[in-house]
Amino acid sequence: MNQTSISEFVLLGLTDLIDIQLSLFVIFLMFYMVTILGNLSIMTITQINQSLHTPMYFFLWNLSFIDLCFSSVAVPKMLSDFLVLKKTISFGGCICQIHFFHFLGSTEVILLTNMSFDRYIAISNPLRYLQIMNSNVCMTLALFSWIAGFFHALIHTVLTAKLPFCGPNIVNHFFCDVKPVLKLACADTTLNLNLLIRITGTLATTSFVLTFFSYVFISKFLLRIKTATGRRNALSTCSAHLTVVFLLYGTAIFTYLRTSTEHALDQDRVIAVLFTVVTPALNPIIYTLRNKDMRKAFMKIIQRSLMHK
Repeated sequence: MNQTSISEFVLLGLTDLIDIQLSLFVIFLMFYMVTILGNLSIMTITQINQSLHTPMYFFLWNLSFIDLCFSSVAVPKMLSDFLVLKKTISFGGCICQIHFFHFLGSTEVILLTNMSFDRYIAISNPLRYLQIMNSNVCMTLALFSWIAGFFHALIHTVLTAKLPFCGPNIVNHFFCDVKPVLKLACADTTLNLNLLIRITGTLATTSFVLTFFSYVFISKFLLRIKTATGRRNALSTCSAHLTVVFLLYGTAIFTYLRTSTEHALDQDRVIAVLFTVVTPALNPIIYTLRNKDMRKAFMKIIQRSLMHK
């Protein structure tokens, strides 16, 4: 029988220090604006510039869309909570946050693995790159990322929603994530925690290992390139992706492979700021600054807009 008597949860938020909440609101609002503008810019540039209609930028469009949505799952609620005393969220809203957070997060992890495979093909077999990474292959890999991410999140969402919650209802986080919500359940959550560690941990670790080996093979082909300029050009197509990979995988593996002690939950709250606020804002900057084609396309758009004026 469903024993859930709680209709809403209270979020502790990022900090209980009222004096610094307004400052944090301004800082995180700026990060969120950078996330929106940066990722929308990449999505727009890759669509309107014909030279960027390649597999690499198809995956980059997907990554930017995911980052935009992923940050929007938690950040707007966090920003509004900085301005109120009681930070509440409905039971349904909490379950939705859990689902979309894990859906978009796991989709991004799988997509980054697919992007490493794309870079491997581009460097190891440049003459047949477009033939191998044709539109059907790219669409299949992207759809697999989205579908696998959805069902991965659905497992945690359904199992969490079916638990009885009788009180207390205070979530030790600034948004609803599985581990802090499970602490409030009035039932044994061993199965939920084991599945979280095994499924999410396996997903993140496996994806990281596959990405790592992709770059091991890439490095072998880089060593075969005789000119320093050629190696530099090949490496430049991978550097932005590698930076994003280490930012995301490092925090994800650290968060979901540990036990959910109270001290660990406090650490998770701080770490979550990295992959919900900082990383989605940094990704478009990393890909723009470290990608020659993106810089050229961006400058062309600016020049066209100035000429029209």
